[in-house]
Amino acid sequence: MKIIESTDAAHAHVRRRTGKSVLVPTMGALHRGHLELIRVAREHAGNAGEVAVSIFVNPLQFEPGSDFEKYPRPESADEKFCEDAGVNLLFRPRQMYFDDRSVYVEETRLSAGLCGASRPGHFQGVCTVVAKLFNLLAPAATVFGEKDYQQLAVIRRMVRDLNFPIEIIGVPTVREADGLALSSRNQYLSADERAAAPALYQAMLRVKELAAGGENSVSKLIDVAKEVVSPAKRARIDYITIVDAENLEPLENLRPNALIALAVFVGETRLIDNLRLT
Repeated sequence: MKIIESTDAAHAHVRRRTGKSVLVPTMGALHRGHLELIRVAREHAGNAGEVAVSIFVNPLQFEPGSDFEKYPRPESADEKFCEDAGVNLLFRPRQMYFDDRSVYVEETRLSAGLCGASRPGHFQGVCTVVAKLFNLLAPAATVFGEKDYQQLAVIRRMVRDLNFPIEIIGVPTVREADGLALSSRNQYLSADERAAAPALYQAMLRVKELAAGGENSVSKLIDVAKEVVSPAKRARIDYITIVDAENLEPLENLRPNALIALAVFVGETRLIDNLRLT
């Protein structure tokens, strides 16, 4: 496995590279969900192609007062994880931004609601760093998990609108046995909080069950989800909403392509999840 740690080295690598490259962008603290992203990347790259993983804890997507400083950075463990997973290239930049930077990439429609409403500037940071990764590593395709559904939608829109010649591949959410979506932030949860966290998935499953039974009032379905989540220990709802999966606009009544999305603080840890309803 080749490791590069500078933007100049990234450009040099791309100039010498032959074959298809598929990128898995991450912030590290790699887990079984990332392993599935790497597996899908290998499927698309082929045995002769390159699977590249980037690890960079991006300060631009952390709002003031968030967990940027304490975000886990297990560098040696992540390096071994990538090597064991058959990754060809690990891009671990030590510097991604100039001190006097003045150019950012911003999507203004799909990023307005959901997490964008409660995390101002977050998706500008995501778009900016992903655009830089695309320019530096020039992948043919990039793999993103559907757990961060809004992020996936925003990146797809950025690629479309800015004409990046890159295929965006979405990968279904990987879950624990009790339904909790895998996330690097799960390690912040105490034992009691971890026991309470599956309420998010249970709420979405209950809503999906009611929707399958004919309930189409979004307000009623959201109320049911809140009834499931609210009693969970140390749970505080940021949002629960049902949107069109294509444009992320809130719905009043269920229709094809509906998606429930939620963000809930369990203790101090903000967890997000989503599920297709129709």
